[in-house]
Amino acid sequence: MKELKHILSYTRRAVADYGMIAEGDRIAVGVSAGKDSLTLLYALAALRRFYPIPFELVAVTVDMGFAGMDFSPIAQLCASLEVPYHVVPTQISHIIFDVRKEKNPCSLCAKMRRGALHAAAGELGCNRVALGHHFDDVVETFMLNLFHEGRIGCFQPVTYLSRSDLYLIRPLIYCPEKDIRYFANKVTLPVIKSPCPADGNTERESMKQLLRELDRTHKGLRYRIFGAIQRGEVDGFREFGRMAGVEAYDDSDE
Repeated sequence: MKELKHILSYTRRAVADYGMIAEGDRIAVGVSAGKDSLTLLYALAALRRFYPIPFELVAVTVDMGFAGMDFSPIAQLCASLEVPYHVVPTQISHIIFDVRKEKNPCSLCAKMRRGALHAAAGELGCNRVALGHHFDDVVETFMLNLFHEGRIGCFQPVTYLSRSDLYLIRPLIYCPEKDIRYFANKVTLPVIKSPCPADGNTERESMKQLLRELDRTHKGLRYRIFGAIQRGEVDGFREFGRMAGVEAYDDSDE
């Protein structure tokens, strides 16, 4: 499948460049049911079959507690990929929207979801957690920090959490979102739309739209920002002498 080979080329390159996987690792893949995390799961399951460093996978979904959520299609995908699947029940949505009535819920929600995911990974004997952040997430996070906090920063490709003794890895950091979208549609991944009331109405979504407009006027802008992040070695990013790690960005199909 050429679509999978394309995703795998990005994934394997990032894993190798940043030493994301070590022999004997047991990796919990955070599966939110969106296209990014499902693509990551699919890619790592495929990589596991031929990568020279052996590792294990476990898929973990943090159930936010929204009514009517059905994760059985994801369970079926995991079974087909031979990846154990675990759903962690929580009351995060109730706490945020009903109890606290948060007007800006995203930060607290992300913190609570991370806590539940990390705790589950530890209980399942995992030493690494894989997250589905991609190329566009890198650029958007960098710009959000610049615009809203006045600082140069981003999440790291690999992060060690001393408190929980876990490594967070982001194997899709070289993969543009448009390629993930195409892959998810092509293989008909069981994407479940988020029922969160704040979905699509966030600062990140506004930044995504701004960058899309700027990139149409200044072709390749996102690519150049990503390259600057690597050349500046921002938060662990590095340049590896291959066009800053990604192909020239083309958003003509967006």
